[in-house]
Amino acid sequence: MNGKRCVGTVAAAAAAVMAVSGPAGAQPVPLTYGTSTSVGVHNAYDKEKYPYFADALDSGAALLELDLWSNGLGRSWRVSHSNPLGNNNNCEGAAKASELRTKDRNEDFAGCLADLRAWHDAHPGHRPVLLKVEMKDGFNAKGGRGPAEFDALVRQKLGDAVYGPGDLTAGHATPDEAVRAGGWPARADLAGKFLFELIPGTVEESNPFDKLWTDVEYATHLKNLAAQGKLAQSTAFPAVHGAAPGDPRERYADPALRPWFVVFDGDAATYLNGSIDTAWYDTRHYLLIMTDAHNVPPVIDGTRPTEAQALARVGQLAAAHASFATADWYPLPSVLKTVVPRGA
Repeated sequence: MNGKRCVGTVAAAAAAVMAVSGPAGAQPVPLTYGTSTSVGVHNAYDKEKYPYFADALDSGAALLELDLWSNGLGRSWRVSHSNPLGNNNNCEGAAKASELRTKDRNEDFAGCLADLRAWHDAHPGHRPVLLKVEMKDGFNAKGGRGPAEFDALVRQKLGDAVYGPGDLTAGHATPDEAVRAGGWPARADLAGKFLFELIPGTVEESNPFDKLWTDVEYATHLKNLAAQGKLAQSTAFPAVHGAAPGDPRERYADPALRPWFVVFDGDAATYLNGSIDTAWYDTRHYLLIMTDAHNVPPVIDGTRPTEAQALARVGQLAAAHASFATADWYPLPSVLKTVVPRGA
């Protein structure tokens, strides 16, 4: 089955979504992380969407996005959409659950991670949450904000609440070998876990002087950690960014890097335009994140579609083998909680 779907299937897809996701309070769908489709929120750190990051975590969304800046013009890892020098976000740096929604916001990445930990402690066995991290201007290893420092900070704040490449790859040489041999764990086995995805940022991708993008830098980091027997220290899955036909990993000149990518992230409308065989990702158990889900024809509202429209779109992308459908549908928590079979 390829990514091109007939509009006439949308109503059936919506019915399938509602049938599987069921009413509020229903038991979770017994699926693996690789055989399910769920929903994410773009730029979930935005205070106009959620007053506090804890609200984003409470939304039920399976994917929440953060934008990080690491340049030497500011301190620490900044969380902001367009300010490379400071923080502008809904993270508060809560030290414990009772502090959530009580402190000043606009914290750095460490503050967001603290909120994750406080929320995690208050919600044992919570749904697996994928944190999509856009490295707006890439890593800054010379400034002490490289892949190793990223891992150290995430581990310091979240510890074993992180499911990383070392967990997936246990018993196998690479993530590619692991997922193609056995796939991802059952969703129930990932209860109480956070996963991290890294993509190159918009500034990084448009910088002609940046010759080492996030995807290559972190994949190289993983390969080197594995060679040292230290892959358990890693915390994130680098994503191949941008929808493209064939095996998009062929863009990497070093073939040894390609097996370290099992997450792919790109525009939903491009994946569904008929030029890409999206079943290729599903049969290999790769995670496929489809962004701007609302822009797939027929276009629907990117923030406040009707619940039926949003569910139909989730069903449409699930049938096209998406692992995650993302948009700005924060006003629709019932949609954000949806989990359905992938490829059905």
